[in-house]
Amino acid sequence: MSKTFNFYCDESCHLERGDERFMLISYISCAYNQVKIHNDFIRQIKRKHFLKGELKWTSLSKSQYPLYSEIVDYFFATDLQFRAIIIDKSTIKNHIFEQNHEDFYYKMYYQLLNKKIQQENKYNIYIDVKDTHSGETAKKLKSYLNRQYLNVNNLQPIQSYESELMQIADVLMGALSYHLRGMNRVIAKNKLIEKIQRHSNVPLNTTSPLYQEKFNLFFIDLK
Repeated sequence: MSKTFNFYCDESCHLERGDERFMLISYISCAYNQVKIHNDFIRQIKRKHFLKGELKWTSLSKSQYPLYSEIVDYFFATDLQFRAIIIDKSTIKNHIFEQNHEDFYYKMYYQLLNKKIQQENKYNIYIDVKDTHSGETAKKLKSYLNRQYLNVNNLQPIQSYESELMQIADVLMGALSYHLRGMNRVIAKNKLIEKIQRHSNVPLNTTSPLYQEKFNLFFIDLK
């Protein structure tokens, strides 16, 4: 029987220009019929810790560590899944392939999703609103994915405050990016990264085995 899944996608350092070495695109995936259950439970955790706003990696501090620690524990205790692809931007050679960075961006989204999308199921994909062009980006990305997958029913941008699962994607991807950049200035962030590493039981700087579906990392070699 066909099932429906929601993907909540986020990205970091994805612009062509910038000082950051790594470009990351990630998602949290969830069965459609479980979305409300997860969102409600995460909101309960936030209320318990007196957080009225969003979960954001950039907001993590010593005082908020217990909240973020409980959120990470919740993620690893449930059927939610996280996947990220990581690209060393210094290896991108769009001119060789006669493409622009926008083309490359869509190809990387395909790489993110193609191991997960199954023809017998249906999918709703939500991307985080980054700027005023997010609607056009979503339309073009859906068109690109529909070349291969006709079972992507819906692809649209949403604000991160609309989805607790999008916020978890931000936290996990933020932790990964922080670790890869070798940053260690904030003790609470270091502790959360260590917790993620213990839970996932995989290094955060190498590609995960294909069978590792709970927390999967794919470092793309463009050489």
